[in-house]
Amino acid sequence: MDKIIESITEWLKEFFIGAIQTNLSTMFNDVNTKVGTIAGEVGQTPQGWNASIFNMIKNLSDNVILPIAGIIITYVLCYELIHLVMEKNHGNDMEFWEFFVYFVKMWIAVWILSHTFDITMAVFDIGQHIVSSASGVISSSSAIDASSVIAQMTASMDSMELSELLLLMVETWIVGFGMKILSVLITVILYGRMIEIYLYCSVAPIPFATVCNREWGTIGTNYFKGLFALAFQGFFIMVCVGIYAVLINSMTISSDVHMALFSIMAYTIVLCFSLFHTGTLSKSVFNAH
Repeated sequence: MDKIIESITEWLKEFFIGAIQTNLSTMFNDVNTKVGTIAGEVGQTPQGWNASIFNMIKNLSDNVILPIAGIIITYVLCYELIHLVMEKNHGNDMEFWEFFVYFVKMWIAVWILSHTFDITMAVFDIGQHIVSSASGVISSSSAIDASSVIAQMTASMDSMELSELLLLMVETWIVGFGMKILSVLITVILYGRMIEIYLYCSVAPIPFATVCNREWGTIGTNYFKGLFALAFQGFFIMVCVGIYAVLINSMTISSDVHMALFSIMAYTIVLCFSLFHTGTLSKSVFNAH
């Protein structure tokens, strides 16, 4: 009878340990895969991330928004000319060079409007270069060595009782489920940033139409700040991944397997929370609103 109970106990123990190992392997692979894609995602330019969406946004901008921007820039330039004439005693005190400066400004405004997408994409090319450079500096790997961690945990599990193994199996399932949710949230953050970039690009001609006017120029200036904030958000995301890498790689699996599990989840929660705030931080740095 004792041998039967012992055999059943051994079988249950092996079953629990196998289930825990499977949960751990799945959990770590999910996080490694998602974190590993962050650098590639944030380093993409709008045209490189999805060419079909980019072409649709460009067509909308050229065919829908640009005509409206043409009306706005016409109004802005006419308003500025009228204001200039009124300031100079209805034109009686105006000199030739003032007309020349006005026409140069008008030419610059029209040139900027006609090259809206080229200028906008140049901003994100700068952001891509910065992210690529940051990837080289952040040389630490953020990947968790699943085989090593599982081996360390298995050594600790061999001495556990059935009740503790059952508890640990439930914990790994809960933590693994939480990690899947965090993985989805990271995807939401990355995709949300790209969608925000496309939305910004779709209306680019309207703020570009105002940049050369003293009174209306704040619209265009703030738009440029927002563009640079979105471009540099990728850099802040890379910094968050670098910090996460240092935390994960400096972590040691002690005899307290439960603490190790929840420490890994806590670090990933911190990463997700930090990624959510990179947009606000970037806009704060560039004073964009």
